[in-house]
Amino acid sequence: MKADDLKKHYQDQYFKLQWVDQEKLKRQKGYDFVKRGIDVVGGTVGLVLASPLMAYVAYKIRQEEPGSPVVFAQTRVGRNGKLFTMYKFRSMCIDAEEKLAELMEQNEIDGAMFKMKDDPRVTKIGKMIRRTSLDELSQLLNVVKGDMSLIGPRPPLEREVAEYSPHDMQGLLVKPGCSGLWQVSGRNEVGFEEMVDFDVEYIQNRSTLNDIKIIFKTIKVMIKPNGAY
Repeated sequence: MKADDLKKHYQDQYFKLQWVDQEKLKRQKGYDFVKRGIDVVGGTVGLVLASPLMAYVAYKIRQEEPGSPVVFAQTRVGRNGKLFTMYKFRSMCIDAEEKLAELMEQNEIDGAMFKMKDDPRVTKIGKMIRRTSLDELSQLLNVVKGDMSLIGPRPPLEREVAEYSPHDMQGLLVKPGCSGLWQVSGRNEVGFEEMVDFDVEYIQNRSTLNDIKIIFKTIKVMIKPNGAY
């Protein structure tokens, strides 16, 4: 779907949204200011502290497939339907997108997303960095840039948004996050509609305290993985 078509699709759905109090979101200027400050500081500090680990992950990816790209760049949909390039450490084979069509019938999750526990496209090192969420460390670059936040809904793909219902569209009311309520509540063990419900719950109850709680839960999940594959 082209950017203009995606924007129109989002706008058509936007006015049908339910549940989220959008007027309340508009009044949260102070929270948004503090959240952005935490994102800039947290993202920058995170990149510095995680740089040795990120270098190790990059080395292992390159070691498994010499000459292959270390980082995977992909277009995602952000706040208000804005498209941006998201960065992740590559955990799949280089031609993963081309092979996706062959695997669609084996999708193990309902809704717009594709998930497969034993996805043959995932590399050996990819399984490890996915299980521990290390593949998402490079998203801190997106946080510092302002495309994403440390905490927020999952950033969807364009093809996923094309299948969204008005209910699902609510996740695009705020910036997507590296982690969120869904990620610390079972992740891939949670169905698509449940994920959307977690996103809506987060948006309805956004606060600095809740963000901090999710950050600490995220650290716990990275140390002791739960539901990631």
